[in-house]
Amino acid sequence: MKTSMFVAALTLIASTCATAQPVDTLSKIKQKNEIALGVRETAQPFSYLDASHQFVGYSVDLCLKVVEGIKTHLNQPDLKIRMVPIASSNRIPLMANGTIDLECGTTSNTVERQKQVAFSSTIFVSSTRFVSKKSANLADLSSLAGKAVVATAGSSNIRQITALNVAHKYGMRIAPARDFAEGFLMMETDRAAAFFLDDITLAGLVANAKTPDAYVISKTPLSVEPYALMMRKGDASFKRLVDDVLKSTFASNTIDGIYAKWFESAIPPKSINLRVPMSPALRRAIATPTDSTDAASYQ
Repeated sequence: MKTSMFVAALTLIASTCATAQPVDTLSKIKQKNEIALGVRETAQPFSYLDASHQFVGYSVDLCLKVVEGIKTHLNQPDLKIRMVPIASSNRIPLMANGTIDLECGTTSNTVERQKQVAFSSTIFVSSTRFVSKKSANLADLSSLAGKAVVATAGSSNIRQITALNVAHKYGMRIAPARDFAEGFLMMETDRAAAFFLDDITLAGLVANAKTPDAYVISKTPLSVEPYALMMRKGDASFKRLVDDVLKSTFASNTIDGIYAKWFESAIPPKSINLRVPMSPALRRAIATPTDSTDAASYQ
């Protein structure tokens, strides 16, 4: 009886694998006449809600360029766009189960994540750092030994700081935050001495704080973080289309305008200018598009 049950189970598994359909995002979009974009609510200036409760940002603008390319490719000019709020902790599951088709946020392309999802060519290059109160005089990781710190749940930042904490025996007490806003609030209200996140996102949070001058971002980068648009794994045709649109955008002056709009101009909702010029690393990634996870590719 056990043998026959085992054989039946194997047969069911084999049948399931044989009938599994290949990933075809473009067919899904065409059939529904809708594309679902995964967006963030507080990731300024990449993906966030403005004063009119519209999702805007650098990553959103690039996603909308891709959508225009999809409309042309599918000959569906009336293609609908559905914005789906996501968080660091659920973005990969929502991509895997088909809830979203393309993610427009601040997701770093890593070797570990490539086991579950795919990534476009790099759209931004950032580094992990931490923000703290100036009055605390916290210059580096060693100054955080034994202290409570916070990083966003499900992020590469929390994995990096956890590994460094163990390797160097800092004894930091690391708490997971639900999102960027909660992480910054925990640091702001002294529930954590520091908040670890990608430096450009930290710059946006500090700029929009009630008292920006009260905070400082650490100087030493802990990693290189190539941001990319995330999509389902195993869909070569969709990735090719996304990358082709980005390559065309990068090759024209369009990318310079999009970048200047979000990093070198006053942005909503408070008309703050981050004044962050395009880095040499991003210039290289734009001149020669790549989806590499290797830090050397951006140096």
